Amino acid sequence: MGHRVLGTLRAVAGVIAVGLVGVAPTVAQTPAPRTPWGHPDLQGIWDFRTITPLERPADQADREFLTEEEATALEQAVVERNLRLLNQAAERAPAGANVDFRADGAPAAYNNFWFDQGTMTVATRRTSLVVDPPDGRIPDLTPAAQRRGADRQAYRREHPADSWLDRSASDRCLLGFNAGPPIISLAYNQNLQLFQTPDHVVLLTEMIHTVRVVPLGVRAPLPAGLRQWSGAARGRWEGETLVVETTNFDAARGWRGSTEHMRLVERFTRLDADTLEYTFTAIDPQTWMREWTASTTMRRTDLPLYEYACHEGNHSLPNILAGQRATEEAGRGVPKAR
Repeated sequence: MGHRVLGTLRAVAGVIAVGLVGVAPTVAQTPAPRTPWGHPDLQGIWDFRTITPLERPADQADREFLTEEEATALEQAVVERNLRLLNQAAERAPAGANVDFRADGAPAAYNNFWFDQGTMTVATRRTSLVVDPPDGRIPDLTPAAQRRGADRQAYRREHPADSWLDRSASDRCLLGFNAGPPIISLAYNQNLQLFQTPDHVVLLTEMIHTVRVVPLGVRAPLPAGLRQWSGAARGRWEGETLVVETTNFDAARGWRGSTEHMRLVERFTRLDADTLEYTFTAIDPQTWMREWTASTTMRRTDLPLYEYACHEGNHSLPNILAGQRATEEAGRGVPKAR
């Protein structure tokens, strides 16, 4: 990142820091605007970045909510930390060089400046996105899921890159790591665009530009043998809330170790003009000891979605495979080609 861009970031962060003072969460639900055909209007682009962790931190074990002062202090601390790391990186970098850093301020990965995890807690000021179980933690894995996880790790140690099939779906640009379903704040490109017609809802995530077309009303389920990366979704309205229920996941997807039998129930409720509440419940008795639910608040934005062209100019996958072949050759004592 050039120093001119760095200066812009400092200025923007300063504005954010001032704007955070006295911010109060807006969580009271007001009637959503309606579409011409009478459904709650959820359309628009929604930013789901948040610094609220998925699971409740150990030092907040008995607390479900932060006070307004605590939330403001956390948000301010994130802004100050980002500025401090940027300043440290700029001081260490030669003139005109990209400014990359990691959490401790040391040089980090290429293009690390693209990471954008936001500076705000969720509007509810919860200490975790997980709202059930009450301890704010994801339930324990079943014994079967623990065995699957151990077997998977053992295989990956022995076969890190025999072929592209050994790499993750995100490495292969098939799925985004925050695109869902379910949708969880992580890293960057954290925006969702929502479209509606009388019979369908379309969920477009900025990362990978995954498009989920969700039919509304009573629809026949897909055959059990027909599996999809993002599952098969069916939608319905429950009062002001859009409910999307998804099954038929591909076994290779394995979200957080889940099986193809996971059932996911997502809920979208517009709380006010600028806030969309998003809640999901993950149900998979073969993976977790009980079902669990997480909830976040998305903020409306007028900014457009950016193109996410994962495949175009992406050399990471062939380079990973080539690097593994070179490692194997070096282990066998095969001379490098010149």
